[in-house]
Amino acid sequence: MTSPKIEAPNDQARSTASLGRMTLSKVSRRLIPFMFVLYIANFVDRVNVSFAALGMNKDLGLSSTAYGFGAGVFFVGYVLFQIPANLILLRVGARRWIGGIMIAWGVVAGAMSLIHTPAQFYVLRVLLGFAEAGFFPGMIMYLTLWFPATERAQAVSRFMTAIPIAGILGGPLAGALLSMEGWAGIAGWRWLFFLEALPSLVLGVAALRYLSDRPAEAKWLESDEREWLDGALRREHEMVAQRFDVSPLKTLANGTVWALATLWLLTALPAYGLLLWLPQLIREHSTQSDLVVGFLSAIPAIAGCVSMIVVGWHSDRTGERFLHLAIPLAIGTAGIATLAFSHSLPQTLFGLALASIGYSGCYGPFWTLPGRFLHGAGAASSIGLINAVGNVGGFVGPYALGAIKDRTQSFEVALLGMAALMGSAALVAWLLKRAPLLADHHL
Repeated sequence: MTSPKIEAPNDQARSTASLGRMTLSKVSRRLIPFMFVLYIANFVDRVNVSFAALGMNKDLGLSSTAYGFGAGVFFVGYVLFQIPANLILLRVGARRWIGGIMIAWGVVAGAMSLIHTPAQFYVLRVLLGFAEAGFFPGMIMYLTLWFPATERAQAVSRFMTAIPIAGILGGPLAGALLSMEGWAGIAGWRWLFFLEALPSLVLGVAALRYLSDRPAEAKWLESDEREWLDGALRREHEMVAQRFDVSPLKTLANGTVWALATLWLLTALPAYGLLLWLPQLIREHSTQSDLVVGFLSAIPAIAGCVSMIVVGWHSDRTGERFLHLAIPLAIGTAGIATLAFSHSLPQTLFGLALASIGYSGCYGPFWTLPGRFLHGAGAASSIGLINAVGNVGGFVGPYALGAIKDRTQSFEVALLGMAALMGSAALVAWLLKRAPLLADHHL
């Protein structure tokens, strides 16, 4: 009689490791591409106003200050609804929440094609901010429900490559849509707003059917895969809970959370200032058509995409986060300073590319940090707070750049100020290595 084979402990460990790799690979293939596409639609509807401005500003009689205010006022609604939106996601589930808000912002984004006055422009931008508020922090929270901390920087980086990819695809697409000027008697910028809102509506409906709220509900995983992933995440969350009281109110009073929020503010202010003025910064040194400006705007986006992937991969590979924040931000500082003194199109594109390398490269490592000491409702509220504070810069950056340009007739002073802010972000990132809750021994 043949005795049963007993699996050796090291064989069992290898089997478990193999199951873990297979499970995470399946989760990545299932979720990341879809989330990536959703984020492209989200970001395009948020920043396509920068391309619409090439025709819209003249038609509506918007000065640089007025445009900067309208571009930035989006973040009023966006900031106010961040924390409530993430807590709602935990209560109702990602599938219903993400699908619902995508349909809502698709309707508002499409309505931008109907505006005729500056006041209408401002109101719809605020409403768009409210509608989009729950998406990005919700997606970051969602990733914490599916990926262990050791895999999260790459997951966040792959998801957030949608930002530069949106620039790579969105710039030429926006240029082409602006070229529809006069079709059916309608201005090109109106076609831009209307046609670019349609994917959000379609994807919102798709999200209601495609997303699973948690691993336990994922019928596309085998039972042993669900058990492994649930167990790995549960053990990680229990370890975090032992180290830190994660009640939302105490989380929002925590100094480390506010330090991260400050870092994100110092990064987001110059980043959004550049993103929402990028076509006009290029136009300063180019007399080419809107279509060519759209293609040129893809160059910084390509640089940012490469930076995001490489930095996120290397950060996970080494387990180091802080230098992977500080070094890209220092490069971005040099890029904005280069842009401030630019007198030619090649120099402008070079400065924009370096800036994009800076703020894009830090996304993956940064969004792993809250998960080092938070989970559950505490993580949801802190991620909402950090993103809300950071996105105050989304209002200040575009508005300040436009107001200073109207006053000085130049972008130079505003860009130097933004370079100083990003340089400060690099310093804060380096100093955060000493923060007790973020120290390497807490990994």
